[in-house]
Amino acid sequence: MKILLQKATLIDSKHAFHYSTKDILITNGIITAIEDEIIDETAEIISYPNLHISRGWFDSSVCFGEPGYEERETLENGLKTAGLSGFTQIAVNPNTNPITDNQSTVCYLKNAGNKTATQIHPIASFSKNQEGKLLTELYDLKQNGAVAFGDYKKSIKNAELLKIALQYAQRFDGLLISHPTDTSIGSQGGVHEGDVSTRNGLSGTPTLSEILQIQRDLAVLEYSGGKLHIPVLSSAAAVELIRKSKKQGLQISCSVALANLVFTEEELSDFNTHFKLDPPLRTDADRTALRQGVIDGTIDMVTSNHEPLNVELKHLEFEYAATGTIGLEAMFGVLCTLFPLEKVIAILTKGKTRFGIENQPIEVGQQANLSLFNPSGNGTLKEEQILSSSKNCAFLNSPTQGTVYGAINNTQTTLK
Repeated sequence: MKILLQKATLIDSKHAFHYSTKDILITNGIITAIEDEIIDETAEIISYPNLHISRGWFDSSVCFGEPGYEERETLENGLKTAGLSGFTQIAVNPNTNPITDNQSTVCYLKNAGNKTATQIHPIASFSKNQEGKLLTELYDLKQNGAVAFGDYKKSIKNAELLKIALQYAQRFDGLLISHPTDTSIGSQGGVHEGDVSTRNGLSGTPTLSEILQIQRDLAVLEYSGGKLHIPVLSSAAAVELIRKSKKQGLQISCSVALANLVFTEEELSDFNTHFKLDPPLRTDADRTALRQGVIDGTIDMVTSNHEPLNVELKHLEFEYAATGTIGLEAMFGVLCTLFPLEKVIAILTKGKTRFGIENQPIEVGQQANLSLFNPSGNGTLKEEQILSSSKNCAFLNSPTQGTVYGAINNTQTTLK
């Protein structure tokens, strides 16, 4: 099978053809030519207005429903959504039923992406049944395709268990994930404890909850060594803690959810459950610090924190509604309103290395692992653009810039 991308502008700051417009020939999934003009009548022609391409995009925190919660999202539609949103690789969280704490579930998830343009990289549970008591078979799970280990939306309460796991995982370069929330502080209700929560009579989670957990996790990491990833920071204080720990030389990485770069606690003034999130939306000062952390590299990656939830879990009184938003469809367009294009592409591709995923360059002889997009044009995200089965989207009516055409990877295409 041959594919010919016509007049594609390459965006890759490490490439000699950065911002150059080329024709690219792909044969059986391998890039076989990059030229000013290629004529091959046997190839399928792919041509879009103002076509740009980059290395394939990666999202470090994605949820689907299947197995167990197919009413939220099936793997088939979830992978199609990810591909049409430009993602060639996604790390999928272990909030399934059965929980991803065994080899069979890891293999099931990984195999689901074998014949699609978007490949699944499972995050396996840190502890058995996510109870925080006994470690899962970390080494065996990694051998079967797990790229990291964490209990979804749960911090590691047992410091001794974290210490042992960090020491053990060094033998096979394992990456551990600890959610930055001390659940003994605050309500964990998807709301920041501050002016808005007080004004609206809502129980909230203070920044202190995040700070205490991160401080403890960093202290254990400093003692034991190893690799730790702290997902979805939400506060200025957390950014500063990570910044200092990196200067100390600790092997620490972190992410921020797209929603925390865009919104603040003020969105909750009308009790819209779309904005009931974990982590909660915090102050404007926190949002500013998070954006700066992305710019200066303190924050390693931005995630959609994509979490489909069926309508029965969201259309409730605010107190009883579940936390979470979908975000794959919003990522590129919203990021382009916040950062320059080169920075957006860096954000969407740099996280792969931390999770042990190859970041294939756009070169002759390499596998075609490409995201296709048009960076021009302004708009807003409309409900008809939501491809996910669940529609719990905090980004509806948010300003966007650019258009995603899809993805090419794994000898497959998912294109609009």
